Amino acid sequence: MHSTNTWEQVDQYISKRLIPHDAVLEKVLVTNQQAGLPPHDVSPNQGKLLNILAQMQGARRVLEIGTLGGYSTIWLGRALPTDGKIVTLEAHPVHAKIARSNISLAQLDRMVELREGDALEQLTQMKEEGVAPFDLIFIDADKPNNPLYLEWALRFSRSGTVIIGDNVVREGEIIQAYSTDPRVQGVRKFYDLLAEESRITATAIQTVGSKGYDGFVIGIVKD
Repeated sequence: MHSTNTWEQVDQYISKRLIPHDAVLEKVLVTNQQAGLPPHDVSPNQGKLLNILAQMQGARRVLEIGTLGGYSTIWLGRALPTDGKIVTLEAHPVHAKIARSNISLAQLDRMVELREGDALEQLTQMKEEGVAPFDLIFIDADKPNNPLYLEWALRFSRSGTVIIGDNVVREGEIIQAYSTDPRVQGVRKFYDLLAEESRITATAIQTVGSKGYDGFVIGIVKD
């Protein structure tokens, strides 16, 4: 059985071969670490996966639920055309401040609208504002609210919208039906909703790497 150290080394190998050196992205990770942000950024190869998926989708409008320090926001933003737009939601004021600085460093200010405050409140306000549907939605925030985020994602979708959820394996804990961890139960309810919801077809991919053992859900909204 391979060790976590092997997973990390393979991640490093992949990154060195397939992800060009990028001073901005590396600076963003350093800034996030120095600011004491939780180490929840996607890994570089996961960031590039998001970038590629956005390009494959031909996305022009992206909704990101959970900004943290803006690392994944930048990967997604770089996949969009010059007139593209990202709306990203962040509840924590310090995280939002760091993210704004990082997004500015990446010269994506005009493309990114960072909305600060509780995500569910922001989503409700966006509905009242009549915000248009998105082409791709990335859910990577507090896991207990994942089912609610998915319901909102569907409201802001159109036929063909891609919805991605991060951290949906949680070291395999999702198979523990009686887990007392609200994050695990939130993800399990997220799966339940995906299974029951006729408007979306989805699958999940298990991942290993520098972020440990976890996974992504990837779905597409149907007619």
